[in-house]
Amino acid sequence: QGSHASSLKPQASRLPPPASRLKPQASSLKPQAIPGLLLRVDVTLTGMNTKPARGLFITGTDTAVGKTHVAAAIARGLVAAGRTVGVYKPVASGCVMQDGELVSEDALALWQAAGRPGELSAVCPQRFAAPIAPQRAAAAEGKQVDPALLRSGLAYWSAAGGHPVDIVLIEGAGGLMSPLSEDDYNLTLAMEFGYPLLVVAPNTLGVINQTLQTLITAATAGEGLPVAGVVLNHRDAESDESAATNRAELEARCVSPVLGELAHGGETFDREIDWWTVADLGRLNQLA
Repeated sequence: QGSHASSLKPQASRLPPPASRLKPQASSLKPQAIPGLLLRVDVTLTGMNTKPARGLFITGTDTAVGKTHVAAAIARGLVAAGRTVGVYKPVASGCVMQDGELVSEDALALWQAAGRPGELSAVCPQRFAAPIAPQRAAAAEGKQVDPALLRSGLAYWSAAGGHPVDIVLIEGAGGLMSPLSEDDYNLTLAMEFGYPLLVVAPNTLGVINQTLQTLITAATAGEGLPVAGVVLNHRDAESDESAATNRAELEARCVSPVLGELAHGGETFDREIDWWTVADLGRLNQLA
């Protein structure tokens, strides 16, 4: 009966697989449409040589889902495997004052997990105090988020930037559609950088809808974003009843794999994950 039930599984309802990596176009700025939104994307950045060849763009289904916790665990695993790791958070709000300067606590955690490569200030070049959307936090200080720096800051971790690494982990701010500037979203940068997307989702009630919405957004943006997979993070010390079944529900409903889970306060995943292979965009394109 088990095999018969499996054969009746409604495959047509599953989300579409990740699309191929965006390729450079003749025009640098190209509008990329998704329903109800127009994005302006610099597609030439996808193939730029001023970035590490391999990386992951880590986003969440919402803010405060544990992206930094997950990204730090990935960084520690890669360092333990002998890889050099760069970490990059293009912009952060809600920063705290330490020794006279604003520090992103997320950037600090990533930097420490990666073995303190380069300079902490390069991990997150744009930092603002107010715990609101970055462009609003910048405005509260009489400043603006610099769109060019959102992009060029990644070059620090390339040979051209003087700090070449094997792999870079990029952590967005908030969810995939959270704005980073007046015109940029996490999605915009993810499309331009061209790395596989890793979706961090909290293992709580509501995660199925939130995760599927994030994957649909990734699949329908431009030519589609390659998605490496989903990580379920046990954000809260006490889980609700859905935590026991959320993983199975997600595995049944989306093509992108649920790669693993991270316990509340844990430093390692529930299974061994080869993050170097997960970040292999060529392998993902072959599977698409």
